[in-house]
Amino acid sequence: MKITFDAVPICSDKITGIGWCEVGQTQTLAQLHPEHEYEYSFFTSGNKERIKRVKKFAGKRIKLNTSDFSGYLYRAASTFLPIPYSFFFGRKSNITHFFNYIVPPFVHGKKVVTVHDMVYKAFPETVRGRTRFMLETGLKRSMKRADIIVTDSEFSKSEIIKYFPQHEHKIKVVPCGVDLERFHPCTEPERIPEVKKSLDIEGDYFLYLGTIEPRKNLERLITAYAAFAKKVGGKAPKLVLAGGKGWLDNGIYSRVEKLGMTKNVIFTKYVPSEDMNPLMCGALAFVFPSIYEGFGMPPLEAMACGVPVLASSEASLPEVTGDCAVICDAYSVKSIAQGLYRLYSSPKLREELSRKGLERAKGFTWERSAEMLLDIYRELEK
Repeated sequence: MKITFDAVPICSDKITGIGWCEVGQTQTLAQLHPEHEYEYSFFTSGNKERIKRVKKFAGKRIKLNTSDFSGYLYRAASTFLPIPYSFFFGRKSNITHFFNYIVPPFVHGKKVVTVHDMVYKAFPETVRGRTRFMLETGLKRSMKRADIIVTDSEFSKSEIIKYFPQHEHKIKVVPCGVDLERFHPCTEPERIPEVKKSLDIEGDYFLYLGTIEPRKNLERLITAYAAFAKKVGGKAPKLVLAGGKGWLDNGIYSRVEKLGMTKNVIFTKYVPSEDMNPLMCGALAFVFPSIYEGFGMPPLEAMACGVPVLASSEASLPEVTGDCAVICDAYSVKSIAQGLYRLYSSPKLREELSRKGLERAKGFTWERSAEMLLDIYRELEK
């Protein structure tokens, strides 16, 4: 088969979870099954840096299929006009897989799309306006164009069916994996103080890693942390919120100031990929009380590092963490604060969760994910 992967999620200099999911599945698939031909297709807009970034992921097994046209202009125009995708990327592929919700018009061959979640329907107020517009105008057509819709969890499958029941027969669940080369118990302990120093972190800390945005429930987390810190006094570990700035985040920053927690809560700059493992491994615990996740990659990455996790009982998070995390009520500040205290006060609990988390993370491999994806491609080609 000739298989094309739309590379939009991995073109940016700051890759999100969607991009890392594509990297994990596509690289592993190309490595395990070199008998097929693979390519990344993407608009370059004349940007040579974009080509360099994608080439780094492509390695020797995945070719590049580029167009100098503006991807932004194409996506905007094709929302209203049926401009053929095949005009820019040819008609040679058996299968083209789009990893970020939208299948453009007139793609040659079979079409697969990954729809990660339905947050724009379930919690529209937490989604950036332009993203919501893109999904409201494009997702219905996109799912109609797709031969198969892939999603990350059974929870997300049930959500898609709730809003788009007509496509139930097309939906396949392919769980994400965790990159055990990037996320594993620390093998270079000397890197932990280096990374802490670079991010101005002193002493013990709870870590949140992800976008700074409303649906991550960070305002409640900060309020809960303030209550926890008051209870334990000056010994409280810091709360480190690491990740890229999202949108509607002013309330998150102002909450820290209102609660007088500016010395305790640290907002870091964007964390480079090579610093994530030491930052994760250095944490007392990983905290992720999100109200909505299609999969919930960060808690799984923390578990793979042997770091104990606090997660909410919402959406797909229990599906990922199982009984290997302290589970809290996302809507209860008291419940989150109690979870923080349990993790802080019990080394025995932390040790138990670390052991169980490491074991559970082994079940979420990119090899398994890639094989499930290839089964879908084969089924389409029959």
